[in-house]
Amino acid sequence: MPKRFALFLSASPYAGEYAASAARLAGAALDEGHEVTLFASGDGIYNFFVGQNAKGVPNVESEFAALMARGLTVEL
Repeated sequence: MPKRFALFLSASPYAGEYAASAARLAGAALDEGHEVTLFASGDGIYNFFVGQNAKGVPNVESEFAALMARGLTVEL
């Protein structure tokens, strides 16, 4: 039976593993057929700015865009 998950992200894109962990968790839940809503607040909104060009780290903006295409709901 599908479940609903709510994630809260208040960390900026490259301030540690917070954004990457949220993306992995959301992706795993979506893989299992669950509904996922991510609430971004404070610095967390910067994870969704288009055109980030980070060097040497995963691009979380593109990761979240791919998850949104798979059904992730994002509330800013």
